[in-house]
Order: sequence, then structure tokens, then C-alpha cells
Amino acid sequence: MYCVTVRDSMMIAHSLRGAVFGPAQRLHGATYVVEITLCRPDLDENGIVADIGRAAALLRDVLAPYAYRNLDDLPEFSGRNTTTEILAKTIFERYADGVRAGRLDGDSGTAIASIAVTLRENPDAWARYEAALHG
Repeated sequence: MYCVTVRDSMMIAHSLRGAVFGPAQRLHGATYVVEITLCRPDLDENGIVADIGRAAALLRDVLAPYAYRNLDDLPEFSGRNTTTEILAKTIFERYADGVRAGRLDGDSGTAIASIAVTLRENPDAWARYEAALHG
């Protein structure tokens, strides 16, 4: 399997409900480094998994609605904790929609087998969501 990764970052604010979160129950900020890994079994006719520029532009667009926002205020997260794991899956879903819509051009939309989203809170802690793109 061939894979390529692009990354970007976003700053958000949020609070988490539940005693397990300790002081993170209060409103606080987080800066995430977000990595998207695209994998496919074979390279395209250009010898690539996907165009890195297009992959990075799609990531930037996916993150834009969350950057510099209090996630507690966004209707899509109403009643849900915006844990790093939940955010990883949410970003996966939005990114996958963009790939399926042809944002990577060429045959990448149909040839990408899986996508992994990694959110790094700091160098020592991160969460990842990975799934097949089709099926």
C-alpha cells in the first residue's frame, strides 16, 4: 500500500463534560496538528498517490469552519463532547466527502483505499481515526 500524508494545524476552544476530564471541563483552548494519510494499492499514471497540493488544500478547507472557533457553539457538536477522537472522525468524514466529490482530481477519488486522520494535541498525545474510503 502506498501512502502520502499532508498536515495543517488549527486552534480551537471547547469544554468537555464529565468528571473524567478534570480541569478540561472548563472552557480551554487547544492547538491541533492535523495529519491526513491517504493510501492506495497502486500509484496513478503519474507515479503518485494523490497531488499533495490538492490534498493539502482540501485539508485546509475542511479545517476552516473549526479554526479559531469555540466548538461548544457549533450546532453539529450540540450535546457531544468534542474529544480528540470525535474530532478525528468528524474531520475524516468531511475529508472523505471531498475526496469522493473529486477534490483530488484524477482517479484519486476512486483509487484511494483508506484515509487516516491523526490529531496531535502535543508531541506526547494524539488520537487517530482510520477507515476504508469506499464500502
